[in-house]
Amino acid sequence: MSLREILSKLSKGQLSVEEAEKLIKLLTIQDVSNFARLDVGRELRKGILELILAEGKMDEQLLEIIHSFLRVADRVIITRLQEERYKRLLPRLPKDREFQYNKLARLLVIRRKGFSKPNTGGRVGILTAGTQDIPVAEEALVIAEEMGCTVKAFHDVGAAGLHRLFEPLKALLEWDADVIVVVAGREGALPTVVGSLVDVPIIAVPTSSGYGYGGRGKTALMAMLQSCSLGISVVNIHSCGVPAGVVAALIANRAAKFRA
Repeated sequence: MSLREILSKLSKGQLSVEEAEKLIKLLTIQDVSNFARLDVGRELRKGILELILAEGKMDEQLLEIIHSFLRVADRVIITRLQEERYKRLLPRLPKDREFQYNKLARLLVIRRKGFSKPNTGGRVGILTAGTQDIPVAEEALVIAEEMGCTVKAFHDVGAAGLHRLFEPLKALLEWDADVIVVVAGREGALPTVVGSLVDVPIIAVPTSSGYGYGGRGKTALMAMLQSCSLGISVVNIHSCGVPAGVVAALIANRAAKFRA
């Protein structure tokens, strides 16, 4: 029985509060063939979606986890799923679901047909320094939208051409963004610049662009951690758009809750 079915029966008086509570507790952890334990109550408990990391799992394992989760949930998100693998697995995924695959982010969202994403009123802004940073930014965008936020993104506004930043930043401030995700590689300067100009929480995301000494994102990460602009938090190097999107959505949703 899914959470939706439990709540529906509770509202109709077909279950007592005690019976519903017991069933929800049973849903919280679900074993899958002794190699995975699904936290199916995470979204209800924490406001964070259940995410399935495709990397490191064989196709059969990944498929079994997906099918198990969808038996009790309206949607699930698979991360780091390469396009060729998605195409290979698609014929074996549930036919009664809707699929949204983001090739840049390597993210697959599977939803029950007719399912509508929540609309929390949270507002998340995203800025990227260069075009190569867009795939990581797309991860944050998909996650924040799935968590109910409206997202506005502007790309290629890095410190190498500072004049490109001002109009997008003005647009985000006029929109009254609750939080701004700033994605940058190489020397990682953009979050510091943005942080010196706004009174909005910033989540800095270092990417692995750059080469030679301090390349592959190391300089960007260290620069962001050492930023002299206050109000900046930092996630790990590259492919960390997902955690950045989660934190951004939590901040924005919290702000929207009290704004309302």
